[in-house]
Amino acid sequence: MRSRLAVIGSPVAHSLSPVLHAAAYRHLGLDWLYERHEVREGELAGFVDGLDSSWRGLSVTMPLKEELLALADERDAASTVTGAANTLLLGDGGVRRVLNTDVAGIERALRDAGVDTADHAVIAGAGATARSVLVALDGLGLRSAVLAVREPARASSMVALGDRLGLELDVVRLADLDQVVDGADVVAWTLPNGVGLHQPLPFDARTTAVALDVTYHPWPGPLAAQWLEVGGRVASGRDMLLHQAVRQVRFFVSGQTDAPLEDEPEVEAAMRAALDLV
Repeated sequence: MRSRLAVIGSPVAHSLSPVLHAAAYRHLGLDWLYERHEVREGELAGFVDGLDSSWRGLSVTMPLKEELLALADERDAASTVTGAANTLLLGDGGVRRVLNTDVAGIERALRDAGVDTADHAVIAGAGATARSVLVALDGLGLRSAVLAVREPARASSMVALGDRLGLELDVVRLADLDQVVDGADVVAWTLPNGVGLHQPLPFDARTTAVALDVTYHPWPGPLAAQWLEVGGRVASGRDMLLHQAVRQVRFFVSGQTDAPLEDEPEVEAAMRAALDLV
């Protein structure tokens, strides 16, 4: 029986996960089918319950990352601390194992952009991806952060996470982003496609901080576009997508993420080449 996988979420038509995963399994010689399914908020449990034995796993995007965690029989540390997961492996006996590969993907993208340590950051957004960004930055030595959000009342989960991590967090409105980015080591944009960045950010911030823009299609996203205008350093949402997907492929193929695939550099190169064509 041919193994099936898919990316699910809403909206999901823009997802490039099928491009990445198809390239990986083709390189690995696996005749696996990776699809795309629109699944709206509140529909995840019913969708998973309806999967037959041909299904191996799912990549999960907005707005289902918190819902996925609630379905887990087993979860990794990153999904536990962030309260969100993006990967489901359907194991023997119906065991549901979930991971958050976003944290590792974000950290790798930041390191690719030259970030080995970060003392202070500014993060636009307060959803599941923002929490993964905060955890990844904590792993790079973060001490303080400013959250720029559209509705400050919706930042409570981020503030609570910061408290658990021992970080000093302040909350401002997104409209005031230009007032708080100076002095940051990293400025991160985690807001959904369609949310614009209408004020120009200070030149000094764009030339000293690294911009992490999790947008990947279309690219560049709103934050990255301002950094690229002045030749600033950018951690690409496409790099983040690629690196988290590599870890998903490890999990779907072997059931673990710690050890690389046998020919992982070649697999990653094949995935990047497929991504570059989009």
